[in-house]
Amino acid sequence: MSFYQPRHSVSGPAYGVGFKVFASIVTSGLLGYGVSVALRFPLMEFGFGVKVLLLGSAAMLGVSYYWFLRAVTTIDATGIRQSWLYDKRVEWREVRGAKMIGIPYLSWLFPPRMVVRTGNAFVTFNGGSREVLIEFAKISLAFQMKK
Repeated sequence: MSFYQPRHSVSGPAYGVGFKVFASIVTSGLLGYGVSVALRFPLMEFGFGVKVLLLGSAAMLGVSYYWFLRAVTTIDATGIRQSWLYDKRVEWREVRGAKMIGIPYLSWLFPPRMVVRTGNAFVTFNGGSREVLIEFAKISLAFQMKK
């Protein structure tokens, strides 16, 4: 039997609009810088390892940016999950504690996160919508009252 059960399923983006705009600016800047480097240096004369490193870096930048825009956090009767390149999932029966953490003065860019303790591991979930953050606060309060 689990300690916490939400009243209804809540789902929303894992990252807020401010963070998505910030990620878009940083990604555009990095891509622009990459293009300027490619135009200034003869990349085809570099070794195979350097080419693979640059291509891998560009691929990871693209994959990360894609999932920043598409990631979804869901809280339902089974637990909490967040989509990403690999999905994070914690069932309610595994949760030993939960707490919201945030960065002071930067919550407009980086909203509070939910840190869930399961046995001897920690899993962090992001909430980019008001509904998800409200449910995070309810979960955190429920586990604080449990102590």
